[in-house]
Amino acid sequence: MNINSYLLFLLLALTCNISAGLIQNSHGFSIKEATIKDIQQAFEDKTLTSRKLVEFYIQKIEALNPLLKAVIEVNPDVLDQADQADKERSKGGSFSGMHGIPILIKDNIATKDKLNTSCGSYALVGSVVPRDAGVVAKLRKSGALIMGKASMTEWGAVRAPKLPSGWCAVSGQGRNPYYLSGNPCGSSSGSAIAVTGNLIIVSLGTETDGSILCPCSHNSVCGIKPTLGLCSRSGMIPIAPSLDTVGPIGKTVTDAVYVLDEIVGYDEFDSEATNRSKDFIPKDGYKQFLKKDGLAGKRIGIVRNPFYTFPTGSPLHKLFADHIETMKKAGAVIVDKLNIPNVNTVLNPALTGETQVEKFEFKAALNAYLEGLISSPVRSLAEVIAFNTKNPSLEKTPTYGQDMLVAAERTSGKIGAAEIKVLEKMKKIDKDGFVTLMEKNNLDAVVTPASQFSTVLAIGGHPGISVPAGYHPNGMPIGITFGGLRGSEPKLIEISYAFEQLTLARKPPFYQMLTKSQYATTHEEGITGSSSDSLIEMITSSN
Repeated sequence: MNINSYLLFLLLALTCNISAGLIQNSHGFSIKEATIKDIQQAFEDKTLTSRKLVEFYIQKIEALNPLLKAVIEVNPDVLDQADQADKERSKGGSFSGMHGIPILIKDNIATKDKLNTSCGSYALVGSVVPRDAGVVAKLRKSGALIMGKASMTEWGAVRAPKLPSGWCAVSGQGRNPYYLSGNPCGSSSGSAIAVTGNLIIVSLGTETDGSILCPCSHNSVCGIKPTLGLCSRSGMIPIAPSLDTVGPIGKTVTDAVYVLDEIVGYDEFDSEATNRSKDFIPKDGYKQFLKKDGLAGKRIGIVRNPFYTFPTGSPLHKLFADHIETMKKAGAVIVDKLNIPNVNTVLNPALTGETQVEKFEFKAALNAYLEGLISSPVRSLAEVIAFNTKNPSLEKTPTYGQDMLVAAERTSGKIGAAEIKVLEKMKKIDKDGFVTLMEKNNLDAVVTPASQFSTVLAIGGHPGISVPAGYHPNGMPIGITFGGLRGSEPKLIEISYAFEQLTLARKPPFYQMLTKSQYATTHEEGITGSSSDSLIEMITSSN
């Protein structure tokens, strides 16, 4: 990125800040960093309309998305949706918390409208889906506005090991607003970037293993990875149905919970999983668990090795030590120095069977999805691979390859006795490890830095919530993850909301980037900054 383009970015960002100031009432309401509750109050006070809100986000996307690459496309009908929401509110009545609120949908979640559902690949541009995904149908019913599609790591990061996090052919490389050369993480990278960059208020992401928790940690937003089956996966371009989930992303726990309340529940098109998890859903929804004293009396476990790897005395070591003390003072019972009996096995996808599952389930599930489309340029995984081979410049096939797609194609694509045996092994490893740890110590949650715990949660379909926790010395965000057993969302929401309210760790991005200290190279957590980066050189030389 050259100096001229960066100065243009600053000018555009300043323009957006001015426009944000225009949407402000006499009580000091400003759309920048506003929550859903703030916006709903502004709707009620008649100081804001859904149209004005959508127009603001369109401005932000037009100004900043050329740099951030967080949004693939904006719904051409979203202003009409906004007008309809305004008209409905003008007649009075009772509405959901999401009524009139725009939301971005990750590009692997189907919308039956003028938007593409491409998984970031040109192979699926122009495909026509038979219906809205289950979660999208629920959002439309709630009155939410489908703003557009968020970018992602192409094919959910299962295309090739060399594929960069946040890159897809359709939109290019997503960039972290806090540290432009830093890892935005994937595969729900665009969903997290857009929320933290105020291009949208909330979004939907998906997770197989870390694809919500990791980008939320890296972009200082809150993400909820629900219990498997709590939210329908119908209409989601799959990786592995035994692991896949859909979940909300917001700047706050509250915003994410507003979305969660609307997308959970039974769906006939994902009947087995949603029926199995429907009893986990509390009668009056999840907002009731947004309690400031939610840490009191909770038993929270700490598995030090291998999750707490910061050098003693380092800034991050102190940061998380302080957070643990904060939780103790709030009444949490901290059970420290725990060990997952088989942690080395659990964290090795090749040993748990997760790697095999992502291959054979991916082929079977993707082929079924493609065959169910009304029309599509490709109808099978084999045809996707052929498309990438025939379009090397579009898909950067020579650079990034497609090794993982090819490996999946080599499987039978069927779930037979051998495949069932792998799935059963994965369940046993989960039972002998994480489940035993939780039950033996009577824990409500386990807390870990960043998103390294995602694999532990993934193999058992367990939920997790990532909350902003602080920042590396270079300005790169880091989150904290609370994980629990299947169906433990109420406890995790209580814990994560109370933690959020006590720490208020999140800081808005942009403009924080303009100091030397935030661009100091660090090797913690594998995040580095290049001293030769032209953007970093330009910023540090002018400060």
